[in-house]
Amino acid sequence: MERVILGIDEVGRGPYAGPLVIGACILPLNRKNFSWISELNDSKKLSEKKREELYKKIKSEAPASATGWVSSKELDEIGMSEALRLATRRAVEKIREQKAPFSEIVIDGISNFLIDTTLEKYVTTMKKADFFVKEVSAASIVAKVERDNYMKDLAKKYPGYGFENHVGYGTALHQKAMEELGLTPEHRRSFAPVAKIAKLEKTSSPASRKSATARTPKKNTTKIGNLGEEKIVKLLEKLGHKIVSRNYKTKLYEIDIISEKDKIVYFTEVKARKNSDFGSPKEFIDKKKLEKMRLGATDFMKNKKEDFKLAIGTVEGKNKGGKIDWFILEEL
Repeated sequence: MERVILGIDEVGRGPYAGPLVIGACILPLNRKNFSWISELNDSKKLSEKKREELYKKIKSEAPASATGWVSSKELDEIGMSEALRLATRRAVEKIREQKAPFSEIVIDGISNFLIDTTLEKYVTTMKKADFFVKEVSAASIVAKVERDNYMKDLAKKYPGYGFENHVGYGTALHQKAMEELGLTPEHRRSFAPVAKIAKLEKTSSPASRKSATARTPKKNTTKIGNLGEEKIVKLLEKLGHKIVSRNYKTKLYEIDIISEKDKIVYFTEVKARKNSDFGSPKEFIDKKKLEKMRLGATDFMKNKKEDFKLAIGTVEGKNKGGKIDWFILEEL
């Protein structure tokens, strides 16, 4: 049997609302007759128009494609790890129903969501597989288009939340809508920022919810952020990094700290919080934020030969006993 890959990728791990969706796809073996396959890429790197065009090609010409869904309610009940496994198994089951054979499964990332199943031995996990493996690229496009369309329909059902724009992610607009309008059945109440509002909903009015979730004055936010940056700078220097730049601005994004160590340039986003009432600092890095960081880093690195990595420095608590960590984002 020829090597036939079933590609798998997820969309919707980080949003505050909406389903988690896993895409799965098998592509034609004879690529010469399907020129559109060469255009496949990580769905985040494609325009909405291009995603829609490729989605139609995939659905009409690929031997098999499917999505597996886990609702926000299910996710709250079983947790993210189990939700990823469940959505993957649902997607693969639909592929099997289409009776398209495959000999290998490639999952984007580092986690085998088919562990403890009969398919476990066929799985290869790969970072950035949605960029390198066309079947995974196709899976990411199918999942992204279907989930985005679902969120657009949700925007009509629940006007005022802006689901058609942020598709459920934790933007400032979405946070404001949750505070003023309350939560919908599609909100993930197991996510800390949503849980905070859910708790307030039981005992307060919309006006008092807005007041309670905005207790920290804006002037203090900047101060906390600056203190956080200083702590991360000191930590990086302790780790042997040379600080190259701070608050590097591009048209699309601002990099908090740029440092260098062992001929590798690190771009660090700093997240500082007084406490974890709204979730840990790491929870505020989603795929959209990661993509903006990557664009900013690419702008800085043009005409430079060094390798680079994206990172996040997290600071929780403003006193000396506060938690301070630094992570390379690909390791999360």
